[in-house]
Amino acid sequence: MDVAENATDWIREASVSFDTGTDALARLAEERVDHRFKGLPPDADGLTVGELTAQRRNLFTDGFATPVLALSAERLEHNLALMETYTARHGLVFAPHGKTSMAPQLFRRQIEHGAWGITLAVPHQVRVARAFGTRRIFLANELVDAPALRWIAAELERDAEFRFVCYVDSVRGAELMDAALKGTGSRPVDVVVELAAGEGARTGVRGEAECLAVADAVAATETLRLVGVAGYEGEVPQADPERVHAYLRRLVGLAVDLDAAGHFAGTDEIVVSAGGSAWFDAVADVFAGIPALSLPVLKLLRSGAYVSHDEGRYREVTPFNRVPEEGALEPAFRLWAQIVSRPSAEQAFANAGKRDAAYDLDLPSARAIRRDGTERPATGVTVTGLSDQHAWLATTPEADLQVGDWVGLGLSHPCTSFDKWQLIPVAEADGTVVDYVRTFF
Repeated sequence: MDVAENATDWIREASVSFDTGTDALARLAEERVDHRFKGLPPDADGLTVGELTAQRRNLFTDGFATPVLALSAERLEHNLALMETYTARHGLVFAPHGKTSMAPQLFRRQIEHGAWGITLAVPHQVRVARAFGTRRIFLANELVDAPALRWIAAELERDAEFRFVCYVDSVRGAELMDAALKGTGSRPVDVVVELAAGEGARTGVRGEAECLAVADAVAATETLRLVGVAGYEGEVPQADPERVHAYLRRLVGLAVDLDAAGHFAGTDEIVVSAGGSAWFDAVADVFAGIPALSLPVLKLLRSGAYVSHDEGRYREVTPFNRVPEEGALEPAFRLWAQIVSRPSAEQAFANAGKRDAAYDLDLPSARAIRRDGTERPATGVTVTGLSDQHAWLATTPEADLQVGDWVGLGLSHPCTSFDKWQLIPVAEADGTVVDYVRTFF
């Protein structure tokens, strides 16, 4: 299949009836519960998700099978509201990274909590977001895939309200984008020059002079429009507050230089974007000092892990540890497993493993034990390893643990927690399940 035929398939698949997303989200409730979805009650097979939700079953007493991952309804809402307040207080526009959850229901809630749009990483994720009505998408990657670019062009042509911005980080990239977009007849694709966070960092143009060359390459096309600059401070080598602030000041300086050279003349606002989940306080600090430019500035923050937070890496590195007066995120995930073996006083095994729990950054941590309807801290219980379907637990003498107990595990790294579960119960503090979040990885 040649590029043109492949592009046609992309466009045809995306041309199915598109609405504001409300109908598409509503249709998620019509999906039937069956063997595809881990942890759900076996006797719920055949019910729609909406029917199961209406039953308000209890996570612990109404038939859910272990392992089962749950989101805390209260903590999820707390995190959404906290970042809405934080970004508004600091004059930031928010496009949280959707690759964290790939859950259109959460995209909608983030937008309802003030988000400008959703950040994504690859074309498939854009297709998911568009299928559920997302109007503003920031793609934090250079997009040189010709079929994907032609599909984007078709979306821009079909929907006048669709706003799409992506990275460009090379002259070659600009040339490939231009070649793919020629003849599509769409609005120009908006791009921002990505400035690398330093030598040896991930993607991005390594120096300011090269950035100007990329901007010139964009200006030489009719298919692209330069609207700003962007970067990811999380890739700063040996990151500390001083180095991160210095990089972000370089990013702002690049915007100033490109503006002075007239590179943003064809747009109505200048995008300056950064922000992972570890240094968004530095982004707020530096972006507060962006000088007046020739056009209004869209100060776009992209942090995504906040939506569920975690009990590992992000608990340790969240900026709210440095600025506690701003509030605190709360870990919203809990993976419930069951003790299936207690071979000795020093060891136990639970029935959740690598197929169920994130483990790329840190192992899960034992947080709670449930027995006979009573929950208590997991004192003396430590996760020491994961097999495909088992968690290895070390137990000290004070650990009161029996076969059949439920163990609640805290997880590290939201981005690899969501992607192991297609349908995630959202439970209130007493265990009442009030919603189910569908993911699309």
